[in-house]
Amino acid sequence: MSEFARSFRVFPLCFPLFVFAQQSFPQAGGAEQPPAISQPSAASNATEGSMQLDVVVTDKAGKAVSGLERNDFTLLDNNQPAKILSFHASGGTDAQAELPVQIIFVIDTVNVDFKYASFVRQEIEKYLARNGGRLDHPVSLMVFTNTGIDSGSGPATDGNALAAEVSQLDNRLRTIRPGEGVNGAIERFYSSIKVIAAVAESEANNPGRKLLIWTGPGWPMLSSVNVEVSLDAQRQNFSTIVGLSTLLRQARLFVYSISSTDSGVGAAAYRGYLKGVKSAAKSDPDDLALKVLAIQSGGRVLGPDNNLAAQIDGCVEDAGSFYTLTFNPPRADHANEYHDLKVLIGKPGMTARTNSGYYSQP
Repeated sequence: MSEFARSFRVFPLCFPLFVFAQQSFPQAGGAEQPPAISQPSAASNATEGSMQLDVVVTDKAGKAVSGLERNDFTLLDNNQPAKILSFHASGGTDAQAELPVQIIFVIDTVNVDFKYASFVRQEIEKYLARNGGRLDHPVSLMVFTNTGIDSGSGPATDGNALAAEVSQLDNRLRTIRPGEGVNGAIERFYSSIKVIAAVAESEANNPGRKLLIWTGPGWPMLSSVNVEVSLDAQRQNFSTIVGLSTLLRQARLFVYSISSTDSGVGAAAYRGYLKGVKSAAKSDPDDLALKVLAIQSGGRVLGPDNNLAAQIDGCVEDAGSFYTLTFNPPRADHANEYHDLKVLIGKPGMTARTNSGYYSQP
């Protein structure tokens, strides 16, 4: 068995909370049924009792701000003030100790070609090996291939050992070819959603906050290949949106997209899908684009540029200082009731990032 095979193991795509429908991939313009994700229970949705939010605050330069106090924060739920029940600061000199923030790299080899995947591999290897291999935060490695996702060793703070694992990836990457044409785009879309759901579900069982750094521009936006979606498919798509949004929040998982290219996935098209989806009739598969999930989870979209190391640093800075607060969400009037969330900071020049909304159940 190769060193790589010993280091990386297949990550099972099992979903106790997530149930995906069997898919058939149509020709261009054909109807398609997106993967349906069953919704978490009402208890896990935290509609009864408090809901927890992690918040990153940055200054005008984009640097994380520490040292803020509870009365600096205002939480708005559907534009109405919500009482902050508890407040905790993590990171910074005065903050109380908490579990270290975990960094999860997902090396995407499905939505990019070998040359790009190899470039990403080299950049991550450099990042892990610098500073003598001493990592400030535990790091986990996952490789998304056309057979699923392989999970390496970790989380670990030994950057040299992790870099050694990453250095052996190229031989494996040479066998990977992204799907082509309309059917290939659709298949990559569904495979990618299943993978990010699997990672989120696994991490929901682990305490602490996590940053998921997806290395690549993400999966195709289906609007770019003219796929028509039936009414039934819209309903299943909405169920997927509700379930994945809820699970990312419960897992305390902030999603980040870093890339050196936006080829094939729309450089700015995702911006039209950032508002929360309130009903099945208004849902669209592109509401599940990687960059949409990143912004809505409280994470960031960086690039495109060739300095992936700087992009990684920009992501990891969010692990240094953050705040955790809880509040009681109001009772929902109907199933999958969408609530918009905003956190305002009572000091000039500061911006807060957290989950942009949540779905509540009656």
